[in-house]
Amino acid sequence: MSFILAIDPGTTQSGWVIYGDGRVHDSGVMPNREMVTWLATREDSGVRLAIEMIASYGMAVGREVFETCVWIGRFKQAWHSPDTVQLVYRKDVKLHLCGTTKAKDPNVRQALIDLFPAVGGGKTPQIGTKSQPGPLYGVSSHAWPALGVAVTVGERERPAPAIAAASVVVFAPIPEGLPF
Repeated sequence: MSFILAIDPGTTQSGWVIYGDGRVHDSGVMPNREMVTWLATREDSGVRLAIEMIASYGMAVGREVFETCVWIGRFKQAWHSPDTVQLVYRKDVKLHLCGTTKAKDPNVRQALIDLFPAVGGGKTPQIGTKSQPGPLYGVSSHAWPALGVAVTVGERERPAPAIAAASVVVFAPIPEGLPF
C-alpha cells in the first residue's frame, strides 16, 4: 500500500491529508511551525510527500505569497528525503479533477466529493455525519485542497490500463514501375 501525505501550504497554517488505497486515512490543519517539526520527525515508511506549489501568472503578488513560498521550502527541506518531494501546481489539480484550469475551489471540492462512494448519512453522504461518517468525514477547510493534490498525484501514478494487441495490417507490395 502506498500513501501520499499532501499539503496545502498557507502563511501561518497548512492543510494536510494522508491518502492511500483510494481513501483518506487522516486529515487536518496545523500551524506551519508544528508541520515542520512533524515532517522532520516522520520516518521513511514509504509515505510520499506532495505539496501544492505556487505559480506565477504575471500578476503582482503580496507578502503572503512569498511567505507561503518560504514555508513550502521549509516543508520540503524538513522531509527525510527532500529531493523526492513532489511539487504540484494548482492548475494541474484543477485540470486533472475538473478538466479545466478555470475551475474554482467549489468545483474542485465537488469533483473530489463525486469520486467517493455515498455511504454516510446527511445531505452529503460522501462526507457523512458524526453518527454515520462517510469516506470524507473530517476533511475540512484547507484539507480539501490538500486532498486534491493527493488524489491528483495518486491517480497520475496509477499504471495505465493494458492496451489490447492491435490487429496487424498487411499492405500489398507496391507494383514495379510506379513513379514513387
